[in-house]
Amino acid sequence: MCADHIKYVDYKNVSFLRRFVSDRARIETRRRTSACAKHQRAISNAIKRARHLALLPYTPDHIRISQGR
Repeated sequence: MCADHIKYVDYKNVSFLRRFVSDRARIETRRRTSACAKHQRAISNAIKRARHLALLPYTPDHIRISQGR
């Protein structure tokens, strides 16, 4: 993210945020995402906001339902 010069992580960009959520609906670690601490905090806050607005799932059960349709 630092190399791409992304200044703001938008919580409405679900396709971008989905890359940072595992198949178990957990936020990926910095090791797996290779993001710096600043951007990892921004990613996690954006994912939490998207979950609150029901744009991303909280549990893996919701992932299975949405992928089947």
